[in-house]
Amino acid sequence: MNEEQSRSWVEQMSTGLAVVDGQLRVLWINPALAELLGLGLRHAQGLPLAGLLPDTGVVEQAARSLAELRSVQCRGVRLPGTQDGQRVDVALQPLDAGCVLVEVHALAESAPTVSPLSATLRGFAHEVKNPLAGLRGAAQLLQRRLDDADMQALAGMVIAEADRLAALANRLLHHDGAPHLGPVNLHRLLERLSELIEAEPSPPRLRHDYDPSLPDVHGDADRLLQVMLNLARNAIEAGAQTLTLRSRVELGVRVGDRMLRSALRLDVMDDGPGVPPVLRDTLFEPLVSGRADGTGLGLALSREIAHEHGGELRYVSRPGETVFSLYLPLPPRTSTVVTSSGHADG
Repeated sequence: MNEEQSRSWVEQMSTGLAVVDGQLRVLWINPALAELLGLGLRHAQGLPLAGLLPDTGVVEQAARSLAELRSVQCRGVRLPGTQDGQRVDVALQPLDAGCVLVEVHALAESAPTVSPLSATLRGFAHEVKNPLAGLRGAAQLLQRRLDDADMQALAGMVIAEADRLAALANRLLHHDGAPHLGPVNLHRLLERLSELIEAEPSPPRLRHDYDPSLPDVHGDADRLLQVMLNLARNAIEAGAQTLTLRSRVELGVRVGDRMLRSALRLDVMDDGPGVPPVLRDTLFEPLVSGRADGTGLGLALSREIAHEHGGELRYVSRPGETVFSLYLPLPPRTSTVVTSSGHADG
């Protein structure tokens, strides 16, 4: 390959290239780099390297490459003047003639990570906002026209649930991924869950097994209630006749890569037929459901909420007894002692 062919080949490369002299002025630049920087080829020649890549630290590293006669790498350099601050890797290679070869490799910009579940939920949230508004309006009219106090209370429950779901939908639509944290009394949360279950058309028998010493947690009450409601309704729809709501403190719990010295545990235990074996390995995945009319979003959403609280969602199942357990980190400075029953008390 002769010199002219070599030059033509180099100029056609997609990698951005330039050669700067001992004073760090541009002797030559290829079309790829000129296009990346938004410069004309003739205008770029003779410019100081600082004019090509200002305020990036590349000029200092080029001087170092010349002085020490060795290659230098600059990683993740943000290009000034480019849309969204494009990042590049810059390699600096000293040449025999007292020059430096500058190689600029554009990096693919990573798009914000949005899980398929989150995208699906945002679409779902958009679709349910109008029906929720209609449901709330109808419940308000009923509440005004009913004379029966119990029926008024049920209409009020519908209004409160419509408001809670509308708030969740708004957070999803506005990309507000962070939970709204505050003190949450878990037993009040479970009592609210009981009220919602008892308002079902054919509610199951409810049993309560609470550890009265449980402290408040730092969490999003609406989202935690949604987790427990999803678990309870799944059990009811699977044919459970009895639900047991249980709270405990458990010692030595592994959550992800962390070993928690102690954790709060909320259980929803049912006497239904159990999780089908074919679903046990994929039960928490989006769009996996044991019912023909199921969306497969409830458990996936519940696990996502557990994770955003630093917790975990697990289950054990056999015919006649299935237990879904929500683990949450125990608040700091909460002491625990193990009782003779093997549970921990605050």
